Amino acid sequence: MRLLEKLRGRSPRTDVPTTDPSRNRNCSELEVDAWQLSSFVVERLVPVVGVHPFPVHELMLLSAAVCRFRPSYIFEWGTHIGKSARAFYEVSGHYGIPSEIHSIDLPDHAHHVEHPSSERGRMVRGLDRVHLHQGDGLDTSLATWTKAGRPDDVLFFVDGDHSETSVYRELSGVVAHVPRPVLLLHDAFYQSSQSGYNMGPYQAIERVLKEHPSRFKRIDSGIGLPGMTLLYMAEPTL
Repeated sequence: MRLLEKLRGRSPRTDVPTTDPSRNRNCSELEVDAWQLSSFVVERLVPVVGVHPFPVHELMLLSAAVCRFRPSYIFEWGTHIGKSARAFYEVSGHYGIPSEIHSIDLPDHAHHVEHPSSERGRMVRGLDRVHLHQGDGLDTSLATWTKAGRPDDVLFFVDGDHSETSVYRELSGVVAHVPRPVLLLHDAFYQSSQSGYNMGPYQAIERVLKEHPSRFKRIDSGIGLPGMTLLYMAEPTL
């Protein structure tokens, strides 16, 4: 706890290059300066998220998505103590991307095995550009997005209930309402049914992509659990 409080109050580092790592914004694939980005992620972000950080390959994909798409708004739910919100905050701040981060978690009266209770958003409380909400992740995000004028440059991070039904509802809800969403989904690693691993997010992604076969491009951090998937708009072929 003392280490986390120390990290929360520290000044930004000045010895890490802050140039935009996105090499070619016209490229159909995500193309970033991997060395610069990985150095920043490993040295700056991994200590921030405490004793159970995101795996580095997931932080790489998260960071690359923020740098490539430069979202003005980031909506995420299932933040718990605020690890993902803190990662978004650090990356966007370091690269001068003025993202407003809206993090949604369960209301106080809700009953869930992963309810954060008093720990909700502990790692991002009081930070500028981070706004904590309580309510349904999808409904609260869409309401806030609409109130903000329905901006095009928006990123959604889905890390809530891992059942196929709930993830499908959240993913298809964003896709139905937001014209050009960027979506990051956590716990999306494919496993066989014999593994006992929760396949809900993976199955929900597969369903939505089948319903929109040419709308999205997909990138998976598929080198280990729990896994993360990025979905973004496929540009029309000339």
